[in-house]
Amino acid sequence: MGIEIKCFATLARFLPDNAADYPAASGETIRSLLAKLDIPEDEVALLFINSARAYLDSKLKDGDRVGIFPAVGGG
Repeated sequence: MGIEIKCFATLARFLPDNAADYPAASGETIRSLLAKLDIPEDEVALLFINSARAYLDSKLKDGDRVGIFPAVGGG
């Protein structure tokens, strides 16, 4: 199965070359995806699957679009 991954801001450095069709096992969670990409969980503030809010234990399915956002600040 394949999913699309988008990492934003400071997390963009973790984006794999095959992010448009990244292989993932059926039933894999976002937590396991972050581990495969070496993204520290404590750097992640928001997660989305197909534009809907997701969580570390949310399960992925074929064709999902995953957005991974860090905490951002401004002043």
